[in-house]
Amino acid sequence: MQLKRANTRMVGKLAVIAVGMFSFGYALVPIYKTICEMTGINVLALSDKLTSGQKVSAPYNTQVDLSRTITVEFDANSRGPWDFKPAQRSVQVHPGELTTVMYEFQNIQNRRMTAQAIPSYAPQQASAHFNKLECFCFNQYTLEPGEKKIWPVAFVIDSKLSKDVKTITLSYTFFEVGGKTPPAPIASVQGVVQPGVGS
Repeated sequence: MQLKRANTRMVGKLAVIAVGMFSFGYALVPIYKTICEMTGINVLALSDKLTSGQKVSAPYNTQVDLSRTITVEFDANSRGPWDFKPAQRSVQVHPGELTTVMYEFQNIQNRRMTAQAIPSYAPQQASAHFNKLECFCFNQYTLEPGEKKIWPVAFVIDSKLSKDVKTITLSYTFFEVGGKTPPAPIASVQGVVQPGVGS
């Protein structure tokens, strides 16, 4: 009789543990998503909530340099018959701040196509400090005739970027895969402020 009671108690404890483990596993998804959105670690979770041209900032931390503001301009070039453009032409950001912008694309041909984008930067020194966490330029895409897409670019500008740089131009050239890959475009260098000039 005592053994039966001990077994019943053990089964009860195991059932409670099993329910607790299941509940914890079920709660992990919303907990993980909330933590990622708060810290900005999982940019893909943030992109679900984006609308065209919306800017997303990471929570304040010591890596964001609020004493500096950099203008980031966006440019789009296409090597082929399709529409490709940024949803907005420029944003103002602080070094260390997570920012997301959108690019719009439409295949206006009457055939399926596969394409990819090549980025370039002006001034050229900015490329080493322009960190993209999410970008459509990482992959090739196949689009059906008339298909439209809106793609995010999530980036952080390193606070080690020279203080002489006040403006960065991010330019993309979109080309069809399978043809000759074009060289990266030479972007304007208007964003560079020479030392001692305008400062």
